[in-house]
Amino acid sequence: MAEETPAPVTTNPHSDDLLMPKVVYILYILGPFVTFTGIIGVIIAYIYQGSAPDWLKTHYRFQIRTFWMGLAFLIPGILLAAVFIGWLVLLFWAVWLIVRSVKGMKTLGERKPVEHVERWSF
Repeated sequence: MAEETPAPVTTNPHSDDLLMPKVVYILYILGPFVTFTGIIGVIIAYIYQGSAPDWLKTHYRFQIRTFWMGLAFLIPGILLAAVFIGWLVLLFWAVWLIVRSVKGMKTLGERKPVEHVERWSF
């Protein structure tokens, strides 16, 4: 009796491509709680955007823009923290960053490009 050889395991050739964008989104989600994770995330996004497929480049551009737009909220929030309005700005920044990152991760999981990368909204 001949031995049957197992069927080769097929893997998605682009599954490894999703790892680094997921890492960046997770680093951004941790940003309000852990210092410097956002900086690490944006560095990763800048490094990996050049070799990514076009649909994945939209995620890296979205992540890079999220970092710089977030900085536009974070700096005034920190400067105004001595007064109440600064804490409100920081709270808005944290919610905005987490919502954008979760929505980006959801889109990434669906293997879809980010639409409207240039928007400031969620």
